[in-house]
Amino acid sequence: MIFKEKEIKLKDGRTALLRSPAVSDAEEMLQYLIKAAGETPFLLATPEERAMPIEREEAFLQEMRGSETKMMIVCMVDGKLAGTCQISRSPRCRIRHRGSIGIALLQEFWGLGIGTAMMTELISTAEDWGLQQLELEVIEGNHRAIRLYEKMGFETVSATPNAIRLEDGTLLKDFLMVRKV
Repeated sequence: MIFKEKEIKLKDGRTALLRSPAVSDAEEMLQYLIKAAGETPFLLATPEERAMPIEREEAFLQEMRGSETKMMIVCMVDGKLAGTCQISRSPRCRIRHRGSIGIALLQEFWGLGIGTAMMTELISTAEDWGLQQLELEVIEGNHRAIRLYEKMGFETVSATPNAIRLEDGTLLKDFLMVRKV
């Protein structure tokens, strides 16, 4: 699904562009994914796991653009990919009232209001799709993300103990957070 482009004003005065990723963004998207995965232990994939052939990323972006049940938004700041978010819903009758979302930002763009703006667009899309519930998962210790999600109306409904194992062997909980739409 295609997101209609939108400009947002950042807390530092710059303007950012929210838009759907194009297939031509594949190379920059791969570099972004590798960098983001290396900046925080709170994403599920490691930088090595993010490395993939460009053709695979191009196919993924093309699929997102043509999907009726998924949408991705990228945030561009000064021509640079700063963050991504996505929403998906199931075509299955019994669970199509629920949506799943995810978001990631490069560290240099934290604290500028991008996360709030992207979450607002995902919630708006959920409303447009007629969803009744949004769901996301967040790893224990990701306090910035948890504060953002709570600010946007999400509540923790469950925790899976020992769900995430970091490279040093540390085991962390994975929280399920839910928001009514």
